[in-house]
Amino acid sequence: MTSEDPKPPTRREILKPVELVLLSAGLALFVGVVVLLSTRQPLLAVVFFGIAFIVSLVVIAMFTLTFKPNAAEQQELQGEDEAGTGAGGVPGPYLGPGPKAH
Repeated sequence: MTSEDPKPPTRREILKPVELVLLSAGLALFVGVVVLLSTRQPLLAVVFFGIAFIVSLVVIAMFTLTFKPNAAEQQELQGEDEAGTGAGGVPGPYLGPGPKAH
């Protein structure tokens, strides 16, 4: 392998999305069980489980977007910017010549 080849992702990087989904599912399960035990209505518990899962998934995704990239990620992003390509080596959209002077 040369220095140009990207290193394969670590196991932790691969499993990070699974961890976030499982955390959301755990929070939603807690909400569903609390609603079931307090109301004794399974349908209402399922509805609250679904709502809690979606809300917690969106909130956790928003929190993960707030983290700053580390040095390796910054270097990768700079390399993509210099090459003029986006994620996966696909060129970005053509934005046109820009505004014209009047």
